[in-house]
Amino acid sequence: MDTIAFNRLYHIVTFGCQMNKADSERMAGILENMGFERSPDPNQADLIVYNTCTIRDNAEQKVYSYLGRQAKRKHNEPNLTLVVAGCVAQQEGEALLRRVPELDLVMGPQHANRLEDLLQQVFDGNQVVATETVHIVEDITKPRRDSTVTAWVNVIYGCNERCTYCVVPNVRGVEQSRTPEAIRAEMEQLGRLGYKEITLLGQNIDAYGRDLPGTTPEGRHLHTLTDLLYYVHDVPTIERIRFATSHPRYFTERLIKACAELPKVCEHFHIPFQSGDNEILKQMSRGYTQEKYRRIIDTVRRYMPDASISADTIVGFPGETEAQFENTLQLVTDIEFDHLNTAAYSPRPGTPAALWDNQLSEEVKSDRLQRLNHLVNVQAERRNQRYLNRTEEVLVEDQNPKDPSQVMGRTRGNRLTFFTGNISQLRGKLVRVKITDARAFSLTGEIVQPGYLGQEKMASYSL
Repeated sequence: MDTIAFNRLYHIVTFGCQMNKADSERMAGILENMGFERSPDPNQADLIVYNTCTIRDNAEQKVYSYLGRQAKRKHNEPNLTLVVAGCVAQQEGEALLRRVPELDLVMGPQHANRLEDLLQQVFDGNQVVATETVHIVEDITKPRRDSTVTAWVNVIYGCNERCTYCVVPNVRGVEQSRTPEAIRAEMEQLGRLGYKEITLLGQNIDAYGRDLPGTTPEGRHLHTLTDLLYYVHDVPTIERIRFATSHPRYFTERLIKACAELPKVCEHFHIPFQSGDNEILKQMSRGYTQEKYRRIIDTVRRYMPDASISADTIVGFPGETEAQFENTLQLVTDIEFDHLNTAAYSPRPGTPAALWDNQLSEEVKSDRLQRLNHLVNVQAERRNQRYLNRTEEVLVEDQNPKDPSQVMGRTRGNRLTFFTGNISQLRGKLVRVKITDARAFSLTGEIVQPGYLGQEKMASYSL
């Protein structure tokens, strides 16, 4: 196909999860391949993509606010191209065009790799809606990645779970795993480009491979996340591997053991629990109990005592009593998470829980969220104190935007860490840093000479 744009400017606004961030990088790569150039200012751009999230109502409403401003601008600049991508696009479809007739393209997340073809239809004079269920084309796009050090790699799209509060299966489709060979090939290419850390992504990453053909003589799937970690672990020059997001139903001891055995896999696990009450978990259709969740965390800490654990939780689910909420507080108190993403329940279109008549008031939800957040902040600060005076391995990612004399990076446990240094010398380096200050959600330290860890030192370095 001929290039259909030259020296035109694009701007992408991304809402929501890591999957959306990865999709935005792929769409940016497609646009630049088409001849567009990135503009940091949406008001200067000829094409704007809103890559949307529908997990929470406030994220959805923010999209409409942004979109309204650009729709007004289009009345004076008719050549402005407006695109809504992602989960709100999938959820609303043609209804979006009725609400915002200035839109040119509405496209669900399964269509991100088709952006060039869809824009060609727009430039031919059509208003396009692409929300039909499709088999996702293998990811052959070259993303415009936001970092030169860390990168996302999708391993499984979609989700087959049916949690009663969650709209993701409706908007991202059924599970579809990429082949191990395709994933490794992308990681090898990233290694050649100098990337040091890969985060393997999936809405339900522990379900990886169960839709791929083949089983062992014992009846086990040939392709699991555990098998994938062993398969990609030796990709040259990649120093660290992470993965997200996990589901407790599929988080096995075999997977935990692999993470403990494989030196490149970071000791950081994001395992949402959503509620600490068994009856609420049952109403959510999560498929596990709080006792099972506790056993998973116990097993992780048995293999890796210093592992960093983060999670997601929802307060104010329909019918949640004060006693049930206190069960969540108790679980959070007992486990002591390193980080916890908290949210008040938000009814989402097309989900069973949104139709129930036992919805809680906004006042109750807000009060519970505030109480939980206070506990989380207190715990995070206390738990972070264990890093004081320790020497941590930090992968340097960027300059501290608030202090140009400092660089910033992350520990293996995913702790954001700041220290004095020259970014031009340290970007992409693994550095030994002695921690001198520990706050709730970040650390400060000083570099320990001789500086950064070379490949051979890294092989023998243990936290």
